[in-house]
Amino acid sequence: MEPLDAFPAAQGRRIVGVLTDIDDTLTTGGRLGSAAYSALDRLHAAGLLVVPVTGRPAGWCDQIARTWPVAAVVGENGAFSMRYDAAARRLRTVFADDAASRRDKRERLAGIAQAVLAAVPGCALASDQDYRVADLAIDYCEDVAPLPPPAVEAIVRVMREAGLTVKTSSIHVNGWFGDYDKLSMTRRLLREDFGTDLDAERERWVFVGDSPNDAPMFRFFPHSVGVANVRDFAGRIEALPRFVTKAPAGAGFVELAALLLGFRSRAS
Repeated sequence: MEPLDAFPAAQGRRIVGVLTDIDDTLTTGGRLGSAAYSALDRLHAAGLLVVPVTGRPAGWCDQIARTWPVAAVVGENGAFSMRYDAAARRLRTVFADDAASRRDKRERLAGIAQAVLAAVPGCALASDQDYRVADLAIDYCEDVAPLPPPAVEAIVRVMREAGLTVKTSSIHVNGWFGDYDKLSMTRRLLREDFGTDLDAERERWVFVGDSPNDAPMFRFFPHSVGVANVRDFAGRIEALPRFVTKAPAGAGFVELAALLLGFRSRAS
């Protein structure tokens, strides 16, 4: 990983959008601070398309799409996207699966959840599980005492043995039936809602994240950025970002936003 100040200015001036994880990327210690929120707002006001791409649930994403200074949001690790059309006063939601498939999968996930809780003492259903439509989230350090890596690995193993696709974030282990991920739904959102061919335009986008479930995005984007706490997952992440900030979490996001806004101001 290169330091963020190695980001090429000529390429930075061509950036049109920012895709960002939320937990421990925008937030710090579970809180969205004023500086990080202001950075989001300034990026949005500068004309950049800002899209949170998160493992958080549909209930949260509805509120984010409606009230944050963002263009849209991808949630539950790619299970859906949401975009709020303020003029039409309508929330557009696109799911990876149809309604019947989602109902069937939720019923199957309930049994897997009980198997995980029985197998790994100290873990718990994520407190936001009731607001999810597509995946199972097991808390290993958000609202429970932090579990050691072997316990997290045991959660992953039980989920995979049950046939789930599994990704680990900085707070949860998420599992779902299907082969979608953060990247596949982001690609679809940008194509259908913004007329952008992400495969052709990926050099004009930045992705910023911090944990193993961001690996598909880190691998895909030439201008991927990790906030400094991405180093906590050294050896446990399939693809590393190209650049890394000096500061962790929300302060690292602010650092990235300042860099991008600086590029734009010098280009105008």
